[in-house]
Order: sequence, then structure tokens, then C-alpha cells
Amino acid sequence: MWAFTTAVFFLLITPGPGVLLVAGVGSGFGFGPGTRYLWGLCAGNFLVGLAVVSGLAAVVLATPWLRMVLLIASAVYLCWLAWRIATSGGRVAFSAAERAPGFRNGITLQFINPKAYAVNAALFSGFGFMTGDLALEIVIKFLILNAIWVPIHFLWLWLGITLRRLDLPARHMRAINILMALSLVGVVGLALLSL
Repeated sequence: MWAFTTAVFFLLITPGPGVLLVAGVGSGFGFGPGTRYLWGLCAGNFLVGLAVVSGLAAVVLATPWLRMVLLIASAVYLCWLAWRIATSGGRVAFSAAERAPGFRNGITLQFINPKAYAVNAALFSGFGFMTGDLALEIVIKFLILNAIWVPIHFLWLWLGITLRRLDLPARHMRAINILMALSLVGVVGLALLSL
């Protein structure tokens, strides 16, 4: 169980689309909208976890043409988000947006987030610690995953809000935006390399 918990921590602390966008929404729109978006990500991640555990994700991803369509849609969407972040100027992410992404947007992102599937597949298919009761092991894994997932995402939300409050010079904010965008593109690149 400790190996699983450690793996969860290190897989979740690394930047992926979810945490980067939580920071961006927090920076661009504040705590309330950022929290709604975060809970959408949480619900979406739970649904992705259920798809992985039930085998639905494996069936869908085993269909080559469907896997390619989903991967291309994911790559295009994440690159578009990276572009919006990189070109948002002197504020962190989404400064040009009129309306904050909400709960539904968070769920949608998780469905096309390649890191969500990779992390859930790694965590639920490995790190067995209850050979006698697989159902209980899965429930415990979901509890551990969320006990770490939620605080880490709130930390990223807080970082985004803090960046907003710091009122950094535009060139520093632009550099942060570009770093966030490059991180998203890196996630896309890793997903495409996995083909």
C-alpha cells in the first residue's frame, strides 16, 4: 500500500493538463470558479478511473481507429489550450476569456486527458496489496488516490491565485505562461510517443 501511495503522489505532483489548467483558472478567475473547475476535474478523474477499472477504457483503446481519433482530438485540444495560455500576454492563462471554465469543462478535460488514463491505468493495474479482495483493494485505491489528488489540485489552484495576487511584471507572467504551455505540449508529445 505504501508503494501505491508513493506512486500516486509522484504521478500526481508532476504537471499535467489538469493541474496546469486549475492554476490558470485560479489565476484568471479566482477561487470560486477555480474550485468549480477543480471539482469537475475530480469528477472526471473518478469517471476515468471507473472506465479503467471496468475495462471500458481498454476496450475503447483497443480499437485502433477509435484510439487514434481520441488521441488526435486530445492532442488538438491540449495544443489549443497551450496556445491560449502561451499567447495570453501578461496574465497567467485565460486572460482573454470572458467566462470561467466550469464544472462541465473539468469533466470534459479529464475524458480527453491522456495523463488521466495513463495514471489511472498504472495505479489500478499495478501495486496490488490485497490479493484476497480485489473489490476492496479498488475502493481503498480510489480513497487513497482522492486523498492525495484533491489537496494537490487545491495546491495548484492556490499557486494560480497567488500568481494573480503577486502582480508580477508582464515579462515574468509571459515566461510563466510559456512554461505552462510548453508543459502541456510536453504531455501531448508523450502521448503521441506512446502510439
